[in-house]
Amino acid sequence: MTRPPEHGPAEGLFDAPPMVEQERMVEAMLFASAVPLRIADLEARMPHGCDAAEALAHLRRRFEGRGVHLVRVGEGWALRTAPDLGFLMQKETVEIRKLSRAATETLAIIAYHQPVTRAEIEEIRGVSVSRGTIDQLLELEWIRFGRRKMTPGRPVTFVVTQEFLDHFGLESARDLPGLKELRAAGLLDNRPPPGVSGSEDGAEPPDDDQEDLFEDPAGAAQSQQSAHRVLGDGQNRKGQGA
Repeated sequence: MTRPPEHGPAEGLFDAPPMVEQERMVEAMLFASAVPLRIADLEARMPHGCDAAEALAHLRRRFEGRGVHLVRVGEGWALRTAPDLGFLMQKETVEIRKLSRAATETLAIIAYHQPVTRAEIEEIRGVSVSRGTIDQLLELEWIRFGRRKMTPGRPVTFVVTQEFLDHFGLESARDLPGLKELRAAGLLDNRPPPGVSGSEDGAEPPDDDQEDLFEDPAGAAQSQQSAHRVLGDGQNRKGQGA
């Protein structure tokens, strides 16, 4: 009488794990992977006899309606946040951008000499003003277009905005520091501008009116340099307080 061959113990060494366990394996690999995994990649790491495709099908059904979905990406598979919950992953940050020297100088001239045309800005700075500089200040909403001047060509003028005043803590442009305050703070040279002589005793000429800062062309260069430093300090204080 012939006896059948015994395969029980040997075959048991190669039995595939239950499908529930295969699902857990696939889920763990997808969760830990930074890139989508193909079925071949999954089966290469799983025990012999596992069916990664079937495990993926079971997982996909289990993840329906959950906060994480199993999705196909090209030839691979990956876990992804449910589309309707994407807003939870968003984070808004405030980016502090430092103005260029040209933009700061242009802003200072507009603040102290408004309403001022592009040609007048270039005359005070001594160099041309690029379109990008004006566009940057307009984008920040720190300057806006003013009325056109009643001169040949009707050039447009620029003035500072309410947002500019709010950013630097000013009630109006008249609250910008005057010549006397800038000199007291060490932001201006105490020597009188070229062509302006001081008094016999060496004292400074009277400077009690803020109007001098807006209308005296002899002090335009000094106003530009000092305002550059004042506005720069204002930006730093604002950035630190944000």
